[in-house]
Amino acid sequence: MIDPRQLQALRAVHREGSVTRAARSLAWSQPTVDYHLRNLERLIGAPVLARSKRGSTLTPVGVLVLDRGEEILSLSDRALRDARDLAQMGRTRLTFGTFPTAAAKLLPSIVSQVSDLGIEIDAVLEEVGPLVAHVNDRTLDAALLYSVPGYEVPVRADIVTTEVLRDPLMLALPEGHPLADRASIDRETLLSLHTERWLFGAGREDPIDVIVADAFAEAGYEVDVAIRTDDFQVMLGMVAAGMVIGLLARLAAGPTHHGVVLVPIDDPAFVRTVLLAAPRASGAGSGAGAGTGAGGAVGGSTPAQPSTAVRQLAVAIRTAVARAEHPAFG
Repeated sequence: MIDPRQLQALRAVHREGSVTRAARSLAWSQPTVDYHLRNLERLIGAPVLARSKRGSTLTPVGVLVLDRGEEILSLSDRALRDARDLAQMGRTRLTFGTFPTAAAKLLPSIVSQVSDLGIEIDAVLEEVGPLVAHVNDRTLDAALLYSVPGYEVPVRADIVTTEVLRDPLMLALPEGHPLADRASIDRETLLSLHTERWLFGAGREDPIDVIVADAFAEAGYEVDVAIRTDDFQVMLGMVAAGMVIGLLARLAAGPTHHGVVLVPIDDPAFVRTVLLAAPRASGAGSGAGAGTGAGGAVGGSTPAQPSTAVRQLAVAIRTAVARAEHPAFG
């Protein structure tokens, strides 16, 4: 197994250009740096350094090892930093916004988990549009949002987004519908439903509704939106009564709904990405990319990060998702 000190030594030589200068930058002795590098080479079975009188450079094997090792060192540093921050954090209160279906499925588990860490949650339940506005103006410490392929969440540049779930969309049909016995449907079959009456959300810019409307528009059809509601039970009732059909995210779906059949859509466009959005922590390094990322390239920068409390919130959300999907293992 690779010792992180071997990766530290390799990175220092790459930055400094020689073992002597690497030892000085690490405040190690030169024999210590050599010891870790020799052990790394024995572990790999190939040289990681090309040594000369002018200094040392990484071999192609060394470049590969460091490229992978940067992520290991970054995650290790972050784990240590987060643990220290958490130990010093004390009781912290977060104003956390979430859309209603996520709140119903996940919020109790999330609150229970972060409470054990000393984080108190003030929950705000709204639809995605208002949540985006509130996290942008920082009246929320964090918000759970969602988007679909091709439709990015319009957050400000200083807001960090962390993906917590890929949530497939399902077609909700009444029992007895001609497609209700399908194991799944493809895009072409979905577009054949252009004569059906559809149920959309109350807001005009819900990403799930937009992706349906655009798919039909590209095929030359206009969606017949018969009912608009954000009430989940009303939606199920209208579908069960045969009045409308609609899309439902898997997170919102239970095992069964009387009179309603949920059919998966075999198309990668019909999935929503659930994101935790929060302002970048004060003093965090700048960089593009989601908060969960880590610099993988040699010399790459670490992406911007939200606060320690928000990162713990992201962990709790993922755990709550896993428990919701596999309750037997919760």
